[in-house]
Amino acid sequence: MIRNPILPGFNPDPSICRVGDDYYIATSTFEWYPGVQIHHSRDLVNWTMVRRPLERQSQLDMRGNPDSCGVWAPCLSYADGRFWLVYTDVKRFDGNFKDAHNYIVTSPTIEGEWSEPVYVNSSGFDPSLFHDDDGRKWFLNMQWNHRTESFGGAPKSPAFDGILMQEWDPATKSLKGPIKNIFAGSPLGLVEGPHLFKRNGYYYLTTAEGGTGYDHAVTMARSRTIDGPYEMHPNKHLITSKDHPEAILQRAGHGQYVETPDGEAYHTHLCGRPMPPKRRCTLGRETSLQKCVWKEDGWLYLENGTTVPDVTVPGLASAVAVEKPMRSEYNFDGGVLPADFQWLRTPKPERIFSLTDRPGHLRLIARESIGSWFEQSLVARRQEHHSFRAETVVEFDPDTYQQVAGLTHYYNRHKFHAIGVTLHEKLGRCVTIFSCDGDYPNSRLSFPAGSGVALPAEGRVQLSMEVRDNDLQFFWQTEGKGAWQPIGPVLDAGVVSDEGGRGEHGSFTGAFTGVFAFDTSGRARTADFDWFNYDEL
Repeated sequence: MIRNPILPGFNPDPSICRVGDDYYIATSTFEWYPGVQIHHSRDLVNWTMVRRPLERQSQLDMRGNPDSCGVWAPCLSYADGRFWLVYTDVKRFDGNFKDAHNYIVTSPTIEGEWSEPVYVNSSGFDPSLFHDDDGRKWFLNMQWNHRTESFGGAPKSPAFDGILMQEWDPATKSLKGPIKNIFAGSPLGLVEGPHLFKRNGYYYLTTAEGGTGYDHAVTMARSRTIDGPYEMHPNKHLITSKDHPEAILQRAGHGQYVETPDGEAYHTHLCGRPMPPKRRCTLGRETSLQKCVWKEDGWLYLENGTTVPDVTVPGLASAVAVEKPMRSEYNFDGGVLPADFQWLRTPKPERIFSLTDRPGHLRLIARESIGSWFEQSLVARRQEHHSFRAETVVEFDPDTYQQVAGLTHYYNRHKFHAIGVTLHEKLGRCVTIFSCDGDYPNSRLSFPAGSGVALPAEGRVQLSMEVRDNDLQFFWQTEGKGAWQPIGPVLDAGVVSDEGGRGEHGSFTGAFTGVFAFDTSGRARTADFDWFNYDEL
């Protein structure tokens, strides 16, 4: 059986591609670097992250990109002996504009080096590339209309002005021919995320609609000709939980169709698992997979007979789920950042961390403040469980209160909690907490532990946190001396979520836990982390 979500924790907008017996899913990474996560499976049950292909400044530079911008909705495909990846780099979030630039990169293999990007257009986001059986290629994206009151926290349907299509010429690496608006969407509105496939003489178009919140849906249409007109699915929506608040998988929408070599049908979609009582999705938007069937009317339906996605669905007969360990230990001994970790925005990681300056340690080079959109030293991994514990040990010798290094539960500049080692004019070296509890747009900090707790003048300090559903507690101890000591009150972990603070549609990435350092004096103080552990609770 397939148990959903198949990619837990911040893995939205899943584009699926099959090559022989191999399946690949590409998901959005937004402001996290390197760009795009690609997971691999041979049985649709067990998935492994194998590549983040956008890894060079020439491919992706997100310095200055606001929160929840960056890489949106990649589309992965295979044709002509190579993989094709289409993606958007969104440069603006608030207000009427999006400034969404679309690119194509290619590679003969998933694991290899990907090409330099080819710029395509900027008329909207969520691009895809369809390879027709006559050899022609078609580029699709939603069209963004800036002339309406379409703000980041409350998107308005008229801004989502249909699905554009134009032919792509691989010889000239450019678009050619007329631009056609082929699909206006259903009355649900907010049409985006287009994906085309062809079956039995029909072109089938699946799109995302309803916004990426609780009204989200996969909408389906078909046409005998690629440029339409497209008729709607009898149910309009193939997958949605919008009318079923009791469903475990909420916010279901935005995915892509795939067939097994034996002709079995599946469809990916993103989803969220809200935590009571405030219905906040603390793990962000995750990836799920649903079993589908073709009926005599030539339409695709969920095998369960509804539009509501299931947590468990039939998988391939040979698939056996491999149980994942509850504990992940990272010792930074290999000289390469562990694959689970990412950083924010910059294509120049050597400016913010090193694994060779002090072998066996992750050295952070403290730069701008936590939450900076340009150059902040924050290295973190996804939160994949509603309850977890994270631990680390840091060596840090600050000489001013402007220097802080430690452990964080992080979403964006408006939503995070952090425990750090710093300097206080009365306490000396100390450990303290600072938080931003969803204060938009001002990002004002609170200090739940006041000035903090005094530490010895030197020595390694262990820091940890336990998140249990909506609650977070920080702990500290001087290494080798005593037991873990709680510091500060129980904090609201649920604010570190899509719905926290600004609310639904205000942001849509996911929670991370990791280490950080900043030095707002500009003297780039370094902090050394020997290990990092993550445990499911």
